[in-house]
Amino acid sequence: MMNRLAMVAAAACLSLVGTAQAQTTLILGEAGPNRGARAASLQHFVDEVAARSGGDLTIDVQWGGALFKANAARQSIADGVADLGTIISVYFPQEMVGYGIADLPLVNADAWVGMRATDDLMRSSQAIQASLADQNLVYLGTFTTSQVNIGCSDTAIRSVDDIDGLKVRGVGAYGDTFKDFGANMVAMSIYDAYQGLDTGLLDCSQGYSYAMAALKQQEVIDSYTLLNWGQVGALGLFMNKDVYDGLDPEAQAVLAEAGIAMADKLGELITADNEAAIATMREAGVEIIELDAAERDKLVERGATYVEEWIQKASAMGMDGEALLAEYNALLAKYAEERDSQGYPWTR
Repeated sequence: MMNRLAMVAAAACLSLVGTAQAQTTLILGEAGPNRGARAASLQHFVDEVAARSGGDLTIDVQWGGALFKANAARQSIADGVADLGTIISVYFPQEMVGYGIADLPLVNADAWVGMRATDDLMRSSQAIQASLADQNLVYLGTFTTSQVNIGCSDTAIRSVDDIDGLKVRGVGAYGDTFKDFGANMVAMSIYDAYQGLDTGLLDCSQGYSYAMAALKQQEVIDSYTLLNWGQVGALGLFMNKDVYDGLDPEAQAVLAEAGIAMADKLGELITADNEAAIATMREAGVEIIELDAAERDKLVERGATYVEEWIQKASAMGMDGEALLAEYNALLAKYAEERDSQGYPWTR
């Protein structure tokens, strides 16, 4: 007959086995380093998943491209190299065309509004979900680089007329629109822009406030124009669909809730970082210029060419591009109204 000590030991072993079976650890691949606002919001997602699941669902993040580089993320996640991870749409313009709506040069300058509108569209659009499912992917949550502005050395942009003839490092369709206004575009990474501005290879560089300050570009610019235009927001978390389908509904709900919370956290962090960056530029003697709304609208009008191109690409992939754009614009208005009436989530 089993003595009491043996019975307790056996019960403990059974309990451990049951716990091990209840717990699931997912592997997340992230090409970027574990620093900055986006990394902090990703860690917030990881922490929220553990907390909301009571520890039953945990995530092991492999930072810095340990599992795959950014340009291999889509296929790597679909193939199961990682269970989930970050995908940047610009590397996969055809496959991620639906998500690419978040990169369009629309009137979409607020980081939180843009992320929540994008998140809502990605969760509600059956066409986008079907396209992702065909790639063995499921959407979980979104990030943003925040709004695109421009810093200049020995010159300033106060109107669209000031763009003509400038040597500019651009960002996506925002750079293409500047080219249409007569800018001479220079292919250069944001990391090399400091030297470009310092040596005269560049007159101006488009970028994001927090990134420009982090790269100390306030040392080599005289003016910084807030375009109040749009942002680059088509980068986010996606999951291998086979793995996702293997989770119970409660775990799937936890991932969705944590994904929404991630956007709120990044909105809080990146808004604060951008405000601090502009203060740093002012302290360094950089002139901060707020582009007049009428001038901004000229950028939006010219940028409509690239919005139309996106509509055609989306339609070619079997989506109703015009309907998706209309829905997205309505969601931008919805979350802008929520911000105006209730404030940001972190201030309520």
